[in-house]
Amino acid sequence: MISAVAASLVAIFGKVGLSGDNGIDSTVATTIRSLVMTGFLVGVLVISGLSTKVLHVRGWPLFWIAASGIAGAVSWLFYFKAIQIGSISKIAPIDKLSMPLAVILAVIILNERYSKVNWLGLILIVIGAFLAAVS
Repeated sequence: MISAVAASLVAIFGKVGLSGDNGIDSTVATTIRSLVMTGFLVGVLVISGLSTKVLHVRGWPLFWIAASGIAGAVSWLFYFKAIQIGSISKIAPIDKLSMPLAVILAVIILNERYSKVNWLGLILIVIGAFLAAVS
């Protein structure tokens, strides 16, 4: 629940920061957000005593974690652009389609398996996202 509340504040705070006549470009805003996140996370890493473990991440794990970072950056670039020009009530539900897409990719790439009830839930999420986003 903490993750969900924090994620909802990303959209609200980002929209407030991008709104008005301040002329802030969404890419600039996303970069600032990422720098703040980096500083915050480095602080958490140091405080938790895990900073030395960063040096031990190598090879394919490092590649895939870096790829995840690039995918996240691309996602946020487009998300901030979308909230700059549109309403959160339409953008946030469509953004949440990442969940069913992740499940489909997990089935294809990771060979994960889901029950009929899980698939029904995913279908309902898709339908709900579109219903929430329509005018």
